Amino acid sequence: MPTYDYECAACGHAFEKFQSITAPAVRKCPACGKPKARRLIGTGAGVIFKGSGFYCTDYRDKSYKQAAQKDKPTGDSSSKGSSAEKPPASAGKSSSKAPPAPKSPGSGPTR
Repeated sequence: MPTYDYECAACGHAFEKFQSITAPAVRKCPACGKPKARRLIGTGAGVIFKGSGFYCTDYRDKSYKQAAQKDKPTGDSSSKGSSAEKPPASAGKSSSKAPPAPKSPGSGPTR
């Protein structure tokens, strides 16, 4: 059940009332007794769901969210596929040479 804010138009008294959503708005001011109270539009509160159908990670603190943002890739499309980031696995190895190509018949010296 929400808490509603009220203010009396006659005396200016402000008060809160904890009541059901379906309950009618209070009209009578508890301070002066005149029927000039009106419900104010409040900012509301964050909704917190409780029960077994929700994850404990649904309500993380700000420091966790900031760390998660730092870990995300930037999404910069200009660096995708660039060879400057990671050289191919065979580029740094100079000791491995390709085997010589087989010779075709008749291309060698004749005897």
